[in-house]
Amino acid sequence: MAQFRLKAVSQKGKLVQTEFEADSKKVAQNKVDRLTKTNGLKIQSLDEKSLYMYKVKRPGKGAVRGEQEAYSKEELEKALVKLGYKVESINKKWFDFKGGVPMQEVVTFIRLSADLLNQQLSFDEILNLLYEDTSNKRMKEVIKTIQKDLKDGKEGSEVYGKHEDVFGKFASYMLSVASTSGNMALVFESTAKFLERDAEFKKNLRRALMMPAVTVLAVIGVVLFYVGYIFPATAEMFVEMDIELPPMTAATLELSYWLQANWIYIVLAFVIPIGLFIYFIKTPKGKLLLDKYIIHLPVLGDLLHKTSIEIFSRVFYTLYSGSGQNIEVIKVAAEACRNKFMEKQIKEVAIKMMLKDGAGLIESIEATGVFTRTAISRFRLGAESGSLRKNAKQLAEYYEIQTTYKMQSVIDMINLFINLFIMVALIAITVVSSETAIIKPKSGF
Repeated sequence: MAQFRLKAVSQKGKLVQTEFEADSKKVAQNKVDRLTKTNGLKIQSLDEKSLYMYKVKRPGKGAVRGEQEAYSKEELEKALVKLGYKVESINKKWFDFKGGVPMQEVVTFIRLSADLLNQQLSFDEILNLLYEDTSNKRMKEVIKTIQKDLKDGKEGSEVYGKHEDVFGKFASYMLSVASTSGNMALVFESTAKFLERDAEFKKNLRRALMMPAVTVLAVIGVVLFYVGYIFPATAEMFVEMDIELPPMTAATLELSYWLQANWIYIVLAFVIPIGLFIYFIKTPKGKLLLDKYIIHLPVLGDLLHKTSIEIFSRVFYTLYSGSGQNIEVIKVAAEACRNKFMEKQIKEVAIKMMLKDGAGLIESIEATGVFTRTAISRFRLGAESGSLRKNAKQLAEYYEIQTTYKMQSVIDMINLFINLFIMVALIAITVVSSETAIIKPKSGF
């Protein structure tokens, strides 16, 4: 977010100066307009903080170059002169590309924070260490901003909420909770664990789906190129010599002609449905329907379902206080579980039953129809024994182990089918090529 400074005069003639943040100059101006109408202020200036490049010297020493944020060029020049520098140039930096922050950088930030908090270091010291250690320019700026906001006494939601594009919605919420919780290290630890598991799961899912898909498409492309371009060049020589083609060779040549004549329609028949499907699942309704049915797919669906329950349980364990119904905890855990249908059922069925009908947690989550028998059993046991939080952690760890092993078996099984597919494609090409190779020309040629 951009930083702005407002200078105004009150109705009593006093100078009012305040700094605030906004997404854009237009949003900042709207805030100021509302403020002036409410308090009757007379605006003097609204300045946006910008980055300036400067070149300065001290007597007997070489020139020093640097960058500094300021509300105006004149303000920065006065500050540098006050420090004893002779200003040679100050220019506004119009392009300041900071780049993105890789998820691994975010995970490292939270994981190291958790480890150092467990070693009894203050969070301010930790931020200083992390600021010096990170090489990512954008992450440095984020850490610096967090440190400044915390020193200014801002609320956790305000401190981390502005960096939602870097940390993500869930992590930003968890870090804001950590700043006001009694056990900051535990919340950071749980958040780091969640992000690590999330990154590991996505990596394994790419291994299970993306690479095999690329391999299959490559094999199909090779086969189509052979059938549509290379094979006809050989087979047509026999046609020109009026030689009768064997059945497979003749059929393959017919297929080749058909592909050449209709390749545009064939490409569109594949590309259009895939494009429409991708567009649909990016809509709220499409995402909801996809998540509703994907958990019922054989093998992979069960894996995704249990991973979502694992995430729900882990977040529930981290935030659950042990007193009351913890509606907000259940809501946050539902939003974090990475399945829109499960989130909808938990919010619209479980939470609704708990608020309107006064139903208990176990009865409510069972009514959603999105939890496994094992999960409901563990939650019920925890509720009856008074150790609901502990049982939620046990369930998360149990499904973590199970899904880790199952993911590896899924990857192995998919690789097996890919190898079989490649083998069949190679055998088909070899058989057709062999049949073409043994064609005998008629006598006289």
